[in-house]
Amino acid sequence: RMKLLLERTTYTDKSTIGKLYINGVFQCFTLEDKDRQLEQDISKKVYGESAIPRGTYQVVITYSKRFRTELPLLVDVKGFEGIRIHPGNFSVDTEGCILVGSGTAPDRLFNSRAAFNALFQRLEVAYAKGEEITIEVM
Repeated sequence: RMKLLLERTTYTDKSTIGKLYINGVFQCFTLEDKDRQLEQDISKKVYGESAIPRGTYQVVITYSKRFRTELPLLVDVKGFEGIRIHPGNFSVDTEGCILVGSGTAPDRLFNSRAAFNALFQRLEVAYAKGEEITIEVM
């Protein structure tokens, strides 16, 4: 079983930066839209500008028509559809999805593609073995 933990650490008016761990070991940084604490009130959602509610979600790997490639997908995110983990450097690169990178600055990530490739390789191996993958967003 693979357990991802996304610990949100830095909040601005534009974005939310966090740290992603795999089974307790730091893997990379994350960038999401602004945290509007939707787990308390989903009606606060602003389309394309809101981070997903805190909680634990199953992660599967499926084909994304939008990105034309296999990507991790978070299952059953309240108020959202198609929440994926993918490369990107700024909050404008996401509509609720989780972006990953190996470095951060205010409202941005660095080395996103390399960080995503390293993460995805680990997820693919676990998924191919039939391991359950979950992500806890806190």
